[in-house]
Amino acid sequence: MADKPQTYANHTRWQPVWHFFAFPMLGINALWSLVGLRNGPTLEVLFDIAVALALLVVVGLVRVSPLTVQDRLIRLEERLRMERLLPDDLKARLDELTLQQFIALRFASDGELEALTRKALDEKAEPKAIKQAIQNWRPDYQRV
Repeated sequence: MADKPQTYANHTRWQPVWHFFAFPMLGINALWSLVGLRNGPTLEVLFDIAVALALLVVVGLVRVSPLTVQDRLIRLEERLRMERLLPDDLKARLDELTLQQFIALRFASDGELEALTRKALDEKAEPKAIKQAIQNWRPDYQRV
């Protein structure tokens, strides 16, 4: 659990080791490798650049892959919740929701879910608009 209640204003999750150390250091490493080109492209410099770029790609995939799985799980969890809570006319339209709309709707309380799902479907509401319309925030403290 968090120290203060989760809201739209504070729901973004920052991983300090990732956002402020690992990724910036890999970026600096890639740039530093490119600096080696100032004396001309040698096999060693080209190899350093290739390794630096490969590290960025691998670490990026290591970060993105679990987020993709998590997003799919959120969609599944929300479909199950929606099947339980929504009227039949909205249940029939769940396939029209985008993944990002499902992810935004996970923060809606059970009491708001029907109205916000209808808004998402009828108005093609953007995820940000959905989240901003939520009055009773349902926190998600387990996002990776």
